[in-house]
Amino acid sequence: MSKENSGKKKSSIFSKIIKWALSIILIFIVVSGYFAYTYIFKPNIDTGQLDYAYLHIPTGSTYKDAKDILRNKNFVVNWTTFTWVAERKNYPNNVRPGRYRIESGMSNNEFVNLLRSGAQEPINLTFSNIRTKEQLAGHISKRIEADSIEIISLLNNEVVLQRYGLSKETAALLFLPNTYEMFWNTSAEQLLKRMHNEYSRFWNDNRLQKAKSMNMTPVEVGILASIVQQETTKTDEMHKIAGVFINRIRRGMPLQADPTVVFAHGDFSIRRVLNKHKEIDSPYNTYRYRGLPPGPISLPSPVAIDHVLNYDNHDYLYFCAKDDFSGYHTFARTLQQHLINARRYQQELNRRNIMR
Repeated sequence: MSKENSGKKKSSIFSKIIKWALSIILIFIVVSGYFAYTYIFKPNIDTGQLDYAYLHIPTGSTYKDAKDILRNKNFVVNWTTFTWVAERKNYPNNVRPGRYRIESGMSNNEFVNLLRSGAQEPINLTFSNIRTKEQLAGHISKRIEADSIEIISLLNNEVVLQRYGLSKETAALLFLPNTYEMFWNTSAEQLLKRMHNEYSRFWNDNRLQKAKSMNMTPVEVGILASIVQQETTKTDEMHKIAGVFINRIRRGMPLQADPTVVFAHGDFSIRRVLNKHKEIDSPYNTYRYRGLPPGPISLPSPVAIDHVLNYDNHDYLYFCAKDDFSGYHTFARTLQQHLINARRYQQELNRRNIMR
């Protein structure tokens, strides 16, 4: 065989080896790509009939806890691929509590990145028309991780409340009715701090100065606002009703506010306060005890507080609901005129058969 033919044969063999090697590499790339797509980038999260769902990972959860929650929710389609990605991204050591918005069709890569990042979806906490601390704690516990027992225990903790200048009777004043954005895994302590920050922001220098000019503290203004708020749903007469109570306080007269009696009984179905109701021996009974009760009888809204701070300076000492049931009130300067107004309203209550 000539050297020329030998060289051609070697070149042909080398060329075949190169082609074979490239084929192997190509196959490897294809297989690896398919493997990567299947394990990492292929959609593996299914939220059922909804486009998205929320996943709650409680504080203190382990990797096993998180997987158990996922199994119960049936979000993960292929557990083998999810586990492979989760472990290689070190999720077992980076489990973060929170409320996560899970999109249907997410890949393992997207899903694990979300969970280990702690980028949770905030919640909107809204509260209004709350009468007691127990109602408040129960309402909030439905929206955040802290349970009602933890919240109410904190609202009864005098040592903690003293830091904020409050007592267990006045603690609810921190919770100004509004909508607040916060994270689901907010603890009871964090909740209280957040509400105190909002409370301090509300009570700016202007409002503090107005309270001082009335010779009242923010707490006292809040308590009075809670009474005004329960006396009327008409915000355009709140300042006038506040003026009546201010006049009675300054003259040393009892407030004689029916809503405080209802609060003392704890029966919020009472629509007509009778003389027997007024006999209850409670510091919240403003027929028996002069001055403000020891705490609010509802969560006073910012609007009600501002109406108290900007009360109408008049000389009325009495008011009574109008007998047309419009929700508005008739005001009087003398007891004689008030009794006439009250009699009309009582007659209308009788006519409508409202006896309690």
